Amino acid sequence: MSRYRLLPTPAQEAVLQDHCGHARFVWNLAVEQHRHWHPGRASAPGYLEQCRQLTAARAEHPWLAAGSQMVQQQALRDFAQAMAAFFHPDNLAGRPSWRKAGRDEGFRVVALRPGDVRRLSRHVGEVRVPKAGRVRFRWSRTVPPGVKSYRVRMDRAGRWHVAFAVIPEPVPAPGNGETVGIDRGVAVSAALSTGEMLTAPGLSAGRRHRLRRLQRRLARARPGSNRRARVKRAAARLRAREADARKDWAEKVSTGIARGFDLIRVEDLRIADMTRSARGTAGNPGRNVRAKAGLNREILRSGWGLLVRRLEDKAPGRVEKVKPHYTSQRCSACGQVDAESRESQARFVCTACGFVCNADVNAARNIAAGHAVTARGGDGVTRPVNREPQLLLQPA
Repeated sequence: MSRYRLLPTPAQEAVLQDHCGHARFVWNLAVEQHRHWHPGRASAPGYLEQCRQLTAARAEHPWLAAGSQMVQQQALRDFAQAMAAFFHPDNLAGRPSWRKAGRDEGFRVVALRPGDVRRLSRHVGEVRVPKAGRVRFRWSRTVPPGVKSYRVRMDRAGRWHVAFAVIPEPVPAPGNGETVGIDRGVAVSAALSTGEMLTAPGLSAGRRHRLRRLQRRLARARPGSNRRARVKRAAARLRAREADARKDWAEKVSTGIARGFDLIRVEDLRIADMTRSARGTAGNPGRNVRAKAGLNREILRSGWGLLVRRLEDKAPGRVEKVKPHYTSQRCSACGQVDAESRESQARFVCTACGFVCNADVNAARNIAAGHAVTARGGDGVTRPVNREPQLLLQPA
């Protein structure tokens, strides 16, 4: 996707919001139809049947007919694709759920014709949107040729973007035969086996303080009031600034790594499980919930998943995932595994050979070598080196 900042006029913005509302309404109706189904009932309607139902609904409701039929049909097609991904055995996508106003604002347009996207000046272009006419956008880079569809979205900060559907060419491998390991952490977002330490940017101290003040004001605001909406929008703008900086960092870092190394190895981390809440239940409450919540925020703020996802997009077939077991406790020089070797978060001193290194860089070197050991030692293939003594039974 090639995304650009959309610059609609107030009248065009009203049309875009109507499109978002219609697409969300049609999507939620499709979700309701499939939620109503259970074993023993007739199958839920498919895409073609839902399109026929949409035509009947547009004839019955003038407010729905006033919108774009293409936008509403593409919402149904998106839902059909989401259901197909949910039932696909190799896809980990969840079941399509309800879309909410203010959070899920967007729609898709297909069948672009020549001239629907054009450049007006050095920094301004325009795209034709159904019912809204030509909407200007910021020409931050060249639009890829041959685009057939695009998606318009509004984020929580109130910014509009247009993303043209195109698959970019992968970054070519340098052909130097070099391998790099990446260890992801909280204090250091990504440590490379070459010794380079990379940290995802975040908000400045002043902006963090302002965000905390806005969160306190939001907690005191009356639900549904205009003041609450203003405070919520201001806090969303700060979070959007942080997210933009993190995405920019991930794009630049992933491009540099893909251009510099033939093989990229990362830890196979289950980030969704690692950032799961420790709240527990009423009968079995969790422990250290506040500390775990803070750790979850730092993990998500470090952009672990975003970095690996962009590496897989830019270097397909060149990213390998290594089991993360004991990579931070293994000495990259002699192979000794000992938890006492890691003296602190940043210092690693091997208890066997005395090798001294940054702990994150040492783990990254183990990842680059593809080393991962089991809980009993060894590589999990050959015989374990830390095998406990076994009682030898004598034959009768």
